[in-house]
Amino acid sequence: MAMSGALMLAPLAVGLTACGEDTDPLSSAPYDAGEHVSVKATADGGAVDPRKPLEVTTSGSEDKLADVTAKDAVGRYVAGELSADGTRWRSTGPLTAGAHYTVQVSTENGDGEPGRRTLDFTTKPVDSKKLSVTFGPDAGTYGVGQPVTAELSHKVKDPEQRQRVEGALSVTSHPEVEGSWHWVDDKELHYRPRAYWPAHASVTVSSDLKGVKVRDGLYGGATKPLKLRTGDRVEAIADASAHQMKVKKNGRTINTMPITTGKAGFRTRHGTKVILGMESFVRMRGTSVGIAEGSSESYDLPVRWATRLTWSGEYVHGAPWSVGSQGASNVSHGCTGLSTGNASWFFHHVRPGDLVTHVNTQGEKMPTFGNGFGDWNMGWDEWREGSALESGSGEREEGGPAGQARLRPQV
Repeated sequence: MAMSGALMLAPLAVGLTACGEDTDPLSSAPYDAGEHVSVKATADGGAVDPRKPLEVTTSGSEDKLADVTAKDAVGRYVAGELSADGTRWRSTGPLTAGAHYTVQVSTENGDGEPGRRTLDFTTKPVDSKKLSVTFGPDAGTYGVGQPVTAELSHKVKDPEQRQRVEGALSVTSHPEVEGSWHWVDDKELHYRPRAYWPAHASVTVSSDLKGVKVRDGLYGGATKPLKLRTGDRVEAIADASAHQMKVKKNGRTINTMPITTGKAGFRTRHGTKVILGMESFVRMRGTSVGIAEGSSESYDLPVRWATRLTWSGEYVHGAPWSVGSQGASNVSHGCTGLSTGNASWFFHHVRPGDLVTHVNTQGEKMPTFGNGFGDWNMGWDEWREGSALESGSGEREEGGPAGQARLRPQV
């Protein structure tokens, strides 16, 4: 049966224990303040409505509230304000729905003696829209450049609401590294360390958003946690001017190969790219990147050992038709071409999350978002400015929403 009003605490036996002969009130053990304190909230079957403020008051004229702390089982504290006369404490922050709370109350009577009271209550679930979070990538082992993604089921634009959401998302790694979330747009966040992940690290991603009020009518839903591991630190540096690609493993060069990159009008993007996936065979057609069929630039080729770098179709792949140019000139439509043997070697020595950096390409800069993972092309200070907790804004400054990229191979 629903009821409204004061939810009174059952008083415990009052006990005063003197410490020796000292008459200082602070030398006495705190008395049980149960009969002097009450909690006011709208209740339903014993559960507190999280949409209403929590209120703690004193029932005695001489008793004053000295301190009140309220936190849920996850350890999140509820913000609140104490009245000037010390008779009332009222929550100013939202309660979590469907959560168990512990409230600790400190009081002081007219003689200056301290009192203590601890109580527990549960908030009822709320019938509202749920904000769910989907973490990415899929569980598994990745290269040290792999960002973590969080996709939201509803848009979150308000800076304070973004702070609530981001504050509930947790990323921990062993070994520990400094990292930060960055709001890509209203529905997606990326997380990356300041530098790359350590090699052979474990990464756990989780959310405490369940039951958290994001805004009126929208509360956090349950989220499946994610566990990742990193492999060796593998980095490829492709120099379009020298026509060579150097591959490093844990800081040591393990191969140097002749390459060809994008020619004039099709220059390869410069910057660092994160490997997105591996395809042992791809049919590449010029029409997929806007080249008219029958034109001098048209192509339709079977491609082996293709390692994808962008959603728009940039790969490192086997290009036996351009072996004569590899190591000497740039003749591709944007991809990095190798001999079939070198492309196979590269394909079998890298994994998603490994890094490929193109230098001296004369092409446009790899965008940070929207065409794969260009996250490492943004400086650390600017990256942190995209965090709602670090900057208070979480506004994105570059590009369009992630997820609009097209699956277009180019050679």
